[in-house]
Amino acid sequence: MSQRLQVLLPERELREIRKVASRAQTTVADWVRKALRAAMREEAPATSDKKLASIRSAARHAFPTADIDRMLAEIERGYGETE
Repeated sequence: MSQRLQVLLPERELREIRKVASRAQTTVADWVRKALRAAMREEAPATSDKKLASIRSAARHAFPTADIDRMLAEIERGYGETE
């Protein structure tokens, strides 16, 4: 069952949306539905498979690392140096 959604927009924004929908040869309502669906896809939380793939991808890279106390000491030593 469909539900109605009312969104208030400044006239200028609505004019722009009408122009964009017209160029896409669709109605404003259809254009807005598509825009909302696209926005939801962008905001959708990543699935566990996607999260694991990201972690595995990052783990394939080799980044310099050291003991945290040593790194912090090296950083602190570098603050006072000038070239």
